[in-house]
Amino acid sequence: MSTLTVDRVLTARMVCERLRREHADQLFTLLCDPRVARTLWPQRRPPSEADVIDGLEAKLDHWRRFGFGLWLLRDRLTGEMVGRGGLQWTFVAGQSEVEAGWAIVPERWGEGLATELAEASVAVAFDDLDLPQIVAFTLPDNLASRRVMEKTGFVFEREIAHAGLPHVLYRRFPDG
Repeated sequence: MSTLTVDRVLTARMVCERLRREHADQLFTLLCDPRVARTLWPQRRPPSEADVIDGLEAKLDHWRRFGFGLWLLRDRLTGEMVGRGGLQWTFVAGQSEVEAGWAIVPERWGEGLATELAEASVAVAFDDLDLPQIVAFTLPDNLASRRVMEKTGFVFEREIAHAGLPHVLYRRFPDG
C-alpha cells in the first residue's frame, strides 16, 4: 500500500481517490444495486438519485471539514470503478467515532478488494491521521463484512442498534 496523500491512496489493485461530484453516476450505480443497498441502506426501497446526491454532498462536506473521507475505488489496471469506502466520522452507539467502511461492486465480491481497502483505511487512520482508534459496523448477518473486519484486526465489541436496525460493532486500535 502506498499513501501518496490521504486524497489518493494506491493499493496493490486499486486507486482510491477522493470523492468528487462527478462520481455521482458511478455511486448511484453502486449504491442502488439491491445487493449493496441491502447492507447499507436502512429502508426497504433502494436509495433514490436524490438520496445518493445528498449523501455525496455530505461526503464532500466531510472532506472539507476534516481533511479525510471516503474514496471512489478504481481498478488499477482498467480504471473501472470497483467500489467506494474509506474513513469518516459517524455517530454510532451514542458517540462520535471514525468509521472504516466499504462497498464493493457485487461483480467483484470474493476477490479480497474489501480487505485490501480495509487494510489501506487502517494504515491511513493510524499512520497518516494518527487516530487513537476506529470502528466498523454492519448488520449481524453480513458475514463477508464481519470477516473483513476480523482479518484486518478489528475486534467484536458488542451488538448495537443503528438506523433502527440491529448491528454489530467492531473496534480497532493502532497496535491491532
